[in-house]
Amino acid sequence: MVRKVNGGVFYGMVITAIVGMIFGLIKVPHQIVGAIPDISPTFGVAIKHLPDIFSWKILGVVLTFFIVDFFDATGTLLAVANQAGLLKNNKLPRAGKALLVDATAVMVGAVFGTSTTTSYIESSAGVAAGGRSGFSAVVTGMLFLLALFFSPLLSVITAPVTAPALIIVGVLMASSIGEIDWKKFEVAVPAFFTLITMPLSYSIATGIAVGFIFYPITMILKGRGKEVHPLLYVLFVIFICYFIFLRQ
Repeated sequence: MVRKVNGGVFYGMVITAIVGMIFGLIKVPHQIVGAIPDISPTFGVAIKHLPDIFSWKILGVVLTFFIVDFFDATGTLLAVANQAGLLKNNKLPRAGKALLVDATAVMVGAVFGTSTTTSYIESSAGVAAGGRSGFSAVVTGMLFLLALFFSPLLSVITAPVTAPALIIVGVLMASSIGEIDWKKFEVAVPAFFTLITMPLSYSIATGIAVGFIFYPITMILKGRGKEVHPLLYVLFVIFICYFIFLRQ
């Protein structure tokens, strides 16, 4: 990365995996190609429970997951787009289409019984490697389909292998912090709590939620409450209720 080698993040992961196998920290795969995992136990199970959504208990769970997924995806898209230089006047062009794709993937993934297929901050590794267009995402998706047949080999890509790549991504994204006006305390407080809450809670959505709570408070105390968009006051109330609900 220092020498600006294209694909440096990927090469680093490969070298780390090989070194891990040499020193016995990662199990050496016994085969390269394997059968595609059976999805019959989970496929369509979520659809059978759709009538349950009308109960208050399940509706609360659905709303909680919606809030978490929506703001997690929004925060990830903005962060990755900013790193890729795609933001225009601090706005993401065609953001609605991007969120529509994310929501569609979440629903399709739920039908298959997978974990949430929302946008992940790991996408920044692709941006760091040079990916900027939608074509790179299409190629990545096709490679994921191909990877289904190589699951035994890809088992060597463990969390310790991907961790260094994410650390590098964090270094690249940290430059955005310099754009925050730290001299304005009403801006610095919510920004600080947003930044510090994300790693401590291991959740982008939680960090954004905390920022939405503190921003209206500091702006009102500064006498700039009228500058805050009414929607942010609505989100303030929603997120207060969100944290109360989680505590219960």
